[in-house]
Amino acid sequence: MGIKKVAYITGGSKGIGLGIAMSLVRDNYHVYITGRSESSLKSAIQGFGDDKEFVTGIPCDVRSLDGQEKAIQQILDEQGRLDVVIANAGVGHFTPIDKMTPGQWHEMIDINLTGVFNSIKASVEALKLSKGYFITIASLAGTNFFAKGSGYNASKFGLVGFTQSVMLDLRQHDIKVTTIMPGSVATFFNNNTPSEKDDWKIQIEDLGQIVSDILKMHPRTLPSKIEVRPSKPPVK
Repeated sequence: MGIKKVAYITGGSKGIGLGIAMSLVRDNYHVYITGRSESSLKSAIQGFGDDKEFVTGIPCDVRSLDGQEKAIQQILDEQGRLDVVIANAGVGHFTPIDKMTPGQWHEMIDINLTGVFNSIKASVEALKLSKGYFITIASLAGTNFFAKGSGYNASKFGLVGFTQSVMLDLRQHDIKVTTIMPGSVATFFNNNTPSEKDDWKIQIEDLGQIVSDILKMHPRTLPSKIEVRPSKPPVK
């Protein structure tokens, strides 16, 4: 099996982050997942069954740089390395601008954008040592604007631009950087409860497969920005 690589996934207790974590565990990674609720992390880890020994939960709010620095230090203390960082944590409030509250605006910017800044700032020196990989989970909302999406669009447009600039900054350090921009995904996002009605959407295991495939690519090739859509959405 060789040396087990180590991955850090923010917002990994459910949804896209969990799907990616499951894929990486199958690929022989030890995965650290963060979330704001210790109980949700424990519940998520139980879902890995016999592989749960290869998953560690760290309660952490991505809005805290200090919190993420402590999480990364815990990983280095326990594993001695960090190979992959997946900045996945995100939140959305969808409302017209005249109804949006300052609290909703700041939560989206602070989690979706500043939280990702905190993720790379906390981990970049470890990734230099491992010649690792930094992946952000953006959205098609980072290139396609829509009504009631001003705050979410702003955070995701910013995230796409941020990630692409970081890619240029870090590739000379042999750190690869990719942003993945999914369309509709069957998750609990925006108060949705996944069910059969979501079968047409991208599934979390599909995004896990994408991340797994990216990490297996030849080092000379960098898929820096990936748009992902449902192949056949319902006709409106």
